[in-house]
Amino acid sequence: MSKRRPVIITCAITGAIHTPSMSPHLPATSEAIVASAVAAADAGAAILHLHARNDETGQPDQSVEGFGRIVPQIAARTDAVLNLTTGGSPYMTVEERVRPAAEFAPELASLNMGSMNMGLFPMQKRFPQLPEWEHAHLEGSKDLVFRNSYKDIDYVLDTCRSNGTRFEFECYDTAHLYNLAHFADKGAVEPPFFVQTVFGLLGGIGAHPDDVAHMRRTALRLFGDDMVWSALGAGAHQMRVAATVVAGNGHVRVGLEDSLWAGPGELSVSNADQVQAAKTLIETLGCRVATPDEARRLLQLGPQQKAA
Repeated sequence: MSKRRPVIITCAITGAIHTPSMSPHLPATSEAIVASAVAAADAGAAILHLHARNDETGQPDQSVEGFGRIVPQIAARTDAVLNLTTGGSPYMTVEERVRPAAEFAPELASLNMGSMNMGLFPMQKRFPQLPEWEHAHLEGSKDLVFRNSYKDIDYVLDTCRSNGTRFEFECYDTAHLYNLAHFADKGAVEPPFFVQTVFGLLGGIGAHPDDVAHMRRTALRLFGDDMVWSALGAGAHQMRVAATVVAGNGHVRVGLEDSLWAGPGELSVSNADQVQAAKTLIETLGCRVATPDEARRLLQLGPQQKAA
């Protein structure tokens, strides 16, 4: 009998897209982020993708102090791989976005592989009565370019190079895969490449099964066995994309950063519940959930030069 394939579950705990008034279950304080991350790890998430938030307003907070309120506590209470964002919020500069990863030297950090329009404004139809900053956060995306230029990407790579941090390369469209290939060709990044393909955000590729197949096919052609492929579906696409990806020999990302929903009109009550749903899906498809140490081996994560 063949062995069950281990599938990595990444859980994105809070992100910088959704706002506190959209769901009472979105972790929007340091205490809530820590508790939700620990519960997600206990449920089976091998990787925790972390953003910080302002404890008073719930706004995205990319300060070293903000991450200082969550990173040591989560590291002390779980064995999960901590993946710190360098994407932050599209409204931030790259210098702001990279500071927490530079300071805490995580095993893993996210890195967006290209600039894009990022349209959050359609969510206003579902949430028309948001407080002022939350409304502005969505409305401003009508004229927002999420900048991730070649210079910006080089800056993040160079800033984190001495830390031993490896990267989750977030690819929102086909060109982002080719951008990663460019950096690989010039020796700026080394395999295995943890490629996180993102589906269903306005401004990026859609979430149709043909879109997923196209990104997988392109990534395999560019990187072959040098790639560890994972994917996420935004919003209602979350579990449909996850099923397609697991069936296609990939890994999955879930979490309240990516979707607030458990089903049509039904809010998801926790990150742990989404991880449990992904675990059930993985096991139903004849695989098993990877442990944090298995994720470390698959991604060839090494020792860091600083302690979290």
